[in-house]
Amino acid sequence: MSGSFLDRFKKGLSRTRDILNADVGDLIRGRRPLDEADLEALEEALIAADLGLPVVQDCMEVVRARSAEVWTQGAPAMRALLKGELRKALTRPATASPFQARPWVTFMVGVNGVGKTTTIGKLARAWQREGRTSLLCAADTFRAAAAEQLQIWAERTQSPFHRGAEGADPSAVLTDGLRLAISRKLDAVLVDTAGRLHTKGNLMAELAKMARVAGREVPGAPHETLLVLDATTGSNGLAQAREFTKAASVTGLVLTKLDGTAKGGVAVAVVRELGVPIRYAGVGEQLDDLLPFDPDDFVEGLLGE
Repeated sequence: MSGSFLDRFKKGLSRTRDILNADVGDLIRGRRPLDEADLEALEEALIAADLGLPVVQDCMEVVRARSAEVWTQGAPAMRALLKGELRKALTRPATASPFQARPWVTFMVGVNGVGKTTTIGKLARAWQREGRTSLLCAADTFRAAAAEQLQIWAERTQSPFHRGAEGADPSAVLTDGLRLAISRKLDAVLVDTAGRLHTKGNLMAELAKMARVAGREVPGAPHETLLVLDATTGSNGLAQAREFTKAASVTGLVLTKLDGTAKGGVAVAVVRELGVPIRYAGVGEQLDDLLPFDPDDFVEGLLGE
């Protein structure tokens, strides 16, 4: 993997960082007490980065309370205050430690177009590098060509693959896939689910049914349910996340397309709202462009110089 995690995050978050740094730099350049106009400008910059109102309010409370430090110490003090608040908002205990069961069953959920199928391929590759074998299970039987797209990723990663007929019952496809993985003693099953619009109650019910079926075949499954969010959607991603967590026991988040957005702050907003950790971040189109999420690196990428 080329470059450090921090370098990759910095590159992916450059547009968000430019928004924040320009405003922060302008505010403290004069080394004077922050007045109300300064604070309003900072608040607007944080909102523009899609950090979400609760996080912005927390940041502003700290800046107001400690504005003397900003006056006397300048940009480093401002950044340190903001970084501390963002780390606090992003840091959540992991809800699952992979491979405590075999096969380790992971559902990938999210609306169409966020990158679920691509993320499955990248995660299969990451686990493959650790010596793990993963079955890619095409349980999205609603969207034309969904299984074909997942099969391409299976071939690229040389991973076992299972699909059913188009329009088949997703739970039946999942059952067969899990039994295949058990018989072949595979380490993991990565399940591609339909791009369920968060307004479609019947599709959400199908997701709940799949979870019940998985638990019957493999005790404790699904062991992880990862909600994939497209960073370019900004605050709309938060609305999607709320609905998905009502229908599925989401244990972690995957934030994709961080390389093409000025809205990287949505990561902070979603974690603050849902209380579940970001597990991975997508920073490009290549197979190795899925990084384990590190809150410290992310915050440095967001607010570093």
